[in-house]
Amino acid sequence: MENYEIKIDSFEGPFDLLLFFIERDELDIHDIPISKITDDFLDYIQQLNALNIEVASEFILMASTLMRIKAKTLLPRPGLEEEDAEDMKKDLMQKLILYKQFKDLCEKLKPLEEARFKQHKRGNILAETSLIAKGNSTVEEELSALTLYRLMMVYENIMDRYLERKKEVKHTIVRYPYTIEQQKKAIKELVKINKKLDFSMIASQSENKVQFVYTFLAILEMLQQQLLQIETGLGYNNFFIHQKTS
Repeated sequence: MENYEIKIDSFEGPFDLLLFFIERDELDIHDIPISKITDDFLDYIQQLNALNIEVASEFILMASTLMRIKAKTLLPRPGLEEEDAEDMKKDLMQKLILYKQFKDLCEKLKPLEEARFKQHKRGNILAETSLIAKGNSTVEEELSALTLYRLMMVYENIMDRYLERKKEVKHTIVRYPYTIEQQKKAIKELVKINKKLDFSMIASQSENKVQFVYTFLAILEMLQQQLLQIETGLGYNNFFIHQKTS
């Protein structure tokens, strides 16, 4: 005996099924043919019953609504104060249009959701949520019974910490007009004039610490290039520089 697999598409609700029929047959959502769409809807429910699949109450309610509109359209009963078939159809279409708007919006939000899942979760959550807990209770216990008053108290606590926090540190970047090449040229000229330069004199004649650092780096580079010669004297930091003799 051969086995046959019957596949029935699943839908999130009756409006989702109606939209499927409308898009499949390229129907106008603002003027749907009730007779045809009712037959398609009932045929789908009958297939579910044939497979012993429990039909949700929402689908049964929609089926009864469609059958009622179809019956009123085919067999009008004038003179009776009952809800008009056109009004029922208009109300159904408005709900269907609104459902489609939400469904389209969810499709647009889905890429944002997928992109969000790719991001790392916010760190230090335990430290922040521990502010909510009181006494020996855990964070999970506090969150399970969180009240609007507790949220307000946590908000006030956070705002107090925000207002009392230390002043943010601001760094000012100053562009100094010094380069190592410029200082090398200046040292070369001074050595040429004075023959010998005292290191302490170089430090005292500097405009500021930054210029002295550039001058010191320039001296080291000139010593490495063997353009200068160093001579040490007595005492701490007592040395001289002069032009290298061959």
